Amino acid sequence: MSMLRALAIASEMAPFVKTGGLADVVGALPHALAAENIELRTLIPGYPDVRAALGAGETVLEFDDLFGGPAWIHAARHNGIAIYTLIAPHLYAREGGLYTGADGADYPDNAFRFAALAWAGAQIGLGALDGFTPDVVHAHDWQAALAPAYMHYAERPRPATIVSIHNIAFQGQFPKELLEPLRLPPRAFDIDGVEYYGAIGFLKAGLQLADRITTVSPSYAREIETPEFGMGLEGLLRARADRVSGILNGVDEETWDPATDAHLETRYDHWSLPSRARNKAALQKRLRLRVDPDAFLIGVVSRLSWQKGLDLLLDVLPQFMRGRAQLALLGAGDKTLEEGFVAAEAAHVGRVGVHIGYSEELAHMIQAGADAFLVPSRFEPCGLTQLYALRYGAVPIVSRVGGLKDTIVDANEMALQADVATGLQFSPTTADALAIALREAEGLFEDAETWRKIQVNGMKTDVSWRNPARRYAQLFRDAVAAAQSV
Repeated sequence: MSMLRALAIASEMAPFVKTGGLADVVGALPHALAAENIELRTLIPGYPDVRAALGAGETVLEFDDLFGGPAWIHAARHNGIAIYTLIAPHLYAREGGLYTGADGADYPDNAFRFAALAWAGAQIGLGALDGFTPDVVHAHDWQAALAPAYMHYAERPRPATIVSIHNIAFQGQFPKELLEPLRLPPRAFDIDGVEYYGAIGFLKAGLQLADRITTVSPSYAREIETPEFGMGLEGLLRARADRVSGILNGVDEETWDPATDAHLETRYDHWSLPSRARNKAALQKRLRLRVDPDAFLIGVVSRLSWQKGLDLLLDVLPQFMRGRAQLALLGAGDKTLEEGFVAAEAAHVGRVGVHIGYSEELAHMIQAGADAFLVPSRFEPCGLTQLYALRYGAVPIVSRVGGLKDTIVDANEMALQADVATGLQFSPTTADALAIALREAEGLFEDAETWRKIQVNGMKTDVSWRNPARRYAQLFRDAVAAAQSV
């Protein structure tokens, strides 16, 4: 099988910059696809942290004026992977977040910051670099989704194009008056182009003009074709349903491995589960919980938002605390939710432990120390934390949506009899259904033998990138073959 060359375009990439699962996927795919004979190079913005991590690199392309200032593409390698960095100080040299300033508001020039990323990626796709012309360009989320549009309107031979949706709730919509400043031709402002409800839709443009569309789970691929989950794009996705596929994410098996994890009090695998109890005690001490090996300890590592359903947990927490249950929560986001969980910690001293913010070490400790791991999302394209939980023996309790539904085998009576259950699902995503699921989980926890079987089933589940990589490789090759036949 011949080597296929691909370019990924993304606004974040682990381990350099990360706000969520997008960065983990973008960081993992080059290694995963190398095993499938695909050379995937990745273009990311030159944020300060990226430049510090990768150094100066080699300048391989220059732009005299990229939406308000000069810019360069630097090439570097990290752990054997080729990375292109778009150096544009007027767009990326900022002390705030990737998308928002210190005040929490979106940067007012985000349209240009990410159009620049897409424009630069499109130029690489069209052959601007010596020695590397990709066969396929893979754009991730709205920040990169104009790349297929720029190549489409260039009306030149181009590579196959793919857009991946990691969360359709974020679409990148900007005023129509920016059409010309964004280097889009007048004919692009059309329902079959970038126009979206009278504005310019970055994600809409990519979904309209890319050769293929992917999202990060089969169920989410179907859900986004409905009004409940499609966020206004369901009609377009239904019209292009034959081009849409869902491919589950995998996890980094080296970073997330309880047998080698340096963040843990004690390392273990499914053969040595009893030693996991020491990690539970360490977590209880870290979050000032009562050290009680028999307490039913629920873990949460999440952005605190309506999407993630954490308001439902606050609603049911008082009744859940009536038994011997405990909660260990790590997260940040909505201020009302942050205040609610801090208040819950004060109201249930020794029973609720809360860390507002993020800590990589504590995230690993929660996975290794919690008895169960809760993900009550109202919608979830794929989710990674429940996959980490499977690896670490923290039994997932998840809402029956998107990738959560695809990755967790519910512990119903038949699944328990067949010894295939890996967690619990609940539906609908309401406080009442969540309360029932928590009671069911606590009941299963009290049956030590059954609980251990569920843990072992989860830990033996293949959540690696091997199968997803095969599916991505086939998608890339199919897209290239279709483009070449036109």
